[in-house]
Amino acid sequence: MGITKTDIFSEEQNRLATLFKVLGHPARIAILNHIIKQNACICNDLVEELGLAQATISQHLKELKSIGIIQGSIEGKSVCYCIEEKTWKEVQGIINLFFDQDVKVEKCC
Repeated sequence: MGITKTDIFSEEQNRLATLFKVLGHPARIAILNHIIKQNACICNDLVEELGLAQATISQHLKELKSIGIIQGSIEGKSVCYCIEEKTWKEVQGIINLFFDQDVKVEKCC
């Protein structure tokens, strides 16, 4: 969707679409699952865990970081990431609000 088209939608609609776009890749879900499972920051073990190239994982981490759902630091060759809890709760709330809408269809096609 072009930049000029996003301004016709609400801020909430644009935010939700961005979240779904970033979260819509199975590798990113696997990365989040792995970080959550570790219950701590992870450093340099995603290549072995996921079986993806380092460059691919870096790109996925960049996308997850762009929505603020993870945070990370780089010290030399060491890259560490963890869940950004405040943003995690915010994303959870936004998605829950969307799916908590009542859907009552009286007549369907």
